[in-house]
Amino acid sequence: MASTPRTRVGDDATPSLHFSPVNLGVGAAGLVALGLGYWLLAGGSITLAPLLLVLGYVVLLPLAIIL
Repeated sequence: MASTPRTRVGDDATPSLHFSPVNLGVGAAGLVALGLGYWLLAGGSITLAPLLLVLGYVVLLPLAIIL
């Protein structure tokens, strides 16, 4: 019976996620859009606040992870 060499998780020292300045910039823009959206929502804005929240959650934050 031939045995195959086993590799342990974590043997390779390469990280799985590489965040560049572009990722950080888009992620920061997403957090700013969310913060501003919630601030406007607390102030009573029913038009701009949901747009900013959708922009932050659906576009910017996933884009920051994908890029």
